[in-house]
Amino acid sequence: MALIVLVVIVLLLAVVYITLYNGLQKAKVYTEESWSQIDVQLKRRNDLIPNLVETTKGYAKHEKETLAEVVKLRNQLVALPDGDHQAKMEVSNQLSDTLRSIFALSESYPDLKANQEFTKLMEELTNTENKIAYSRQLFNSSAAAFNQKLLTFPSNLIAKIHHFTKVDYLSVPEEQKEVPKVSFD
Repeated sequence: MALIVLVVIVLLLAVVYITLYNGLQKAKVYTEESWSQIDVQLKRRNDLIPNLVETTKGYAKHEKETLAEVVKLRNQLVALPDGDHQAKMEVSNQLSDTLRSIFALSESYPDLKANQEFTKLMEELTNTENKIAYSRQLFNSSAAAFNQKLLTFPSNLIAKIHHFTKVDYLSVPEEQKEVPKVSFD
């Protein structure tokens, strides 16, 4: 009888161990998948940028600095290693800021604003920027769920045994947290 109880206890512990380990693996996979969604949207944006730059060049010839900066940042983003999430987000944030300058050009150049190709590209880029923002939220939510499992008992014991490490959240740069100044002068 004692042997049966011992076997049941060992089997129960094995099931709990496997369940906790699999839960950690699932949370890790969700986090990796959510980063992949960001990567897909960054690639999509990177593919749209050359078309936007070419369309804009013809209308805003003296805005070459802005266009050159967009191309430079896009190339930096493409060249970064896949695993360097924080660097990708820093360059991506800079690129988003620079793209806003191009969005503003359409207000200064009515002919550019009327160009259907430019309008279509702007709409695609705006949609992509929104998807990037959503994907960042998803990544941080997935990272939070994974990190929570790393910190809570008893899954934290399994995490330590198998060397699971905390995933860093994507953060917003300090300059983007500043309240914009509005003036009606």
